[in-house]
Amino acid sequence: MSNKKSASLTTRIVIGMAAGIILGFILQMLMPNKSDFVIPLYIFDLSLRGLLVDGIFQVGGKVFVASLQMLVVPLVFVSLICGTCSLKDTSKLGRIGGKAIGLYLITTAIAISFAMFLALLVNPGEGVNMIANTTFESREAPSLAQVIIQMFPTNPFSAFANGNMLQVIVFALLFGIAIALSGKAGERITSLFEDLSTVIMRLVTMLMNIAPYGVFCLLAGLFTDVSIETFGNLIQYFLVVFFALVLHATITYPVILKLLTGLNPLIFLRKMRNTAIFAFSTSSSNATLPITMATATKKLGVKNSIASFTVPLGATINMDGTAIMQGVATVFIAQVFNVDLTLSDYLLVILTATLASIGTAGVPGVGLIMLAMVLNQVGLPVEGIGLIIGVDRLLDMTRTAVNVTGDSMVTVIVGKSEKQFDEDVFYDMDAGQEDEEADSKAS
Repeated sequence: MSNKKSASLTTRIVIGMAAGIILGFILQMLMPNKSDFVIPLYIFDLSLRGLLVDGIFQVGGKVFVASLQMLVVPLVFVSLICGTCSLKDTSKLGRIGGKAIGLYLITTAIAISFAMFLALLVNPGEGVNMIANTTFESREAPSLAQVIIQMFPTNPFSAFANGNMLQVIVFALLFGIAIALSGKAGERITSLFEDLSTVIMRLVTMLMNIAPYGVFCLLAGLFTDVSIETFGNLIQYFLVVFFALVLHATITYPVILKLLTGLNPLIFLRKMRNTAIFAFSTSSSNATLPITMATATKKLGVKNSIASFTVPLGATINMDGTAIMQGVATVFIAQVFNVDLTLSDYLLVILTATLASIGTAGVPGVGLIMLAMVLNQVGLPVEGIGLIIGVDRLLDMTRTAVNVTGDSMVTVIVGKSEKQFDEDVFYDMDAGQEDEEADSKAS
């Protein structure tokens, strides 16, 4: 059922994207340049631009972008607390939790750094030179000490109101850990936040259902003033993200696994194949969670005491695929709008996206909300999301497959380091096959 819904939404977003681009080009041909003094045509141009481009399309596109931004703070805050609430055992909090979170953050930082390097190498947005509705003013880069100090809020409610995401993330992590260590009182609060998470996920679903219309308005307005050459840039963006995702899954993960465990990475990738395909089809790390758990315990040989902790934690905080998209998209949008980012801006993107990945819930479409936050952090126009959202839905499936592969890789490393790992099961190519076949027949 979820597959059908996912395919339907993908189709509608692609249709909205195509219709918006086509209508934008049609309007571009109908509307003369404002320097043209042919009065009837000039009046016709004003009529079309006033009613459609500056009216319906602008309102529809801006409302959709505002909706994306609206969910950033509550989504990050609630998702982070739900993730850290799973750290109920203080010994796990200090040892296993530290290993898992550290590995997840390291792989995310590697992912976004590699993605931005690849994007700067290819320059997918070079030569477009769009004009944004928002202006960009370079800021003096704060010192490292000042960045660390400013991560801790003096007033968390002020951080919420101002959308200071680094402070929101730090406060949510501390608050979630405190809940996990508060016994029965913490359990009651945990239940409340789980309910809040369900409600916010419903909001995300509602937003993604109107995404085709938002995409249509954004692209119809944008492509009214965009040349046909922009298509080449969009294709380059798609290929850069896809190439970065594939390389991260097939090179970065296997290398880390080999270096830290000595296990055969090819066997790991083979055993992850079906799980990755399922994740690809659902575009949701959360929906794939039961499959990932079964793969980690029955095929990869990790004991349930470890997998039951690291896999759900990974579904919450390990978003390498999303980080790759954010890295490439940031460079792409900066180049499209002809904005020069400094080295400190790139470092801020790496830091923000890495920490924000902790709060990126594992459902389709949330990566765009996180991208809006990252763009805001370096002063780039959020309107640029309209350029990539159509192809982003297609890339989202690949990102999810990368994310669940990363969850399993970290789970194996932590399980082996804690001696909660059966190497015989890992090297047994038939391990878990009987259970998988039984589940397949039952479904």
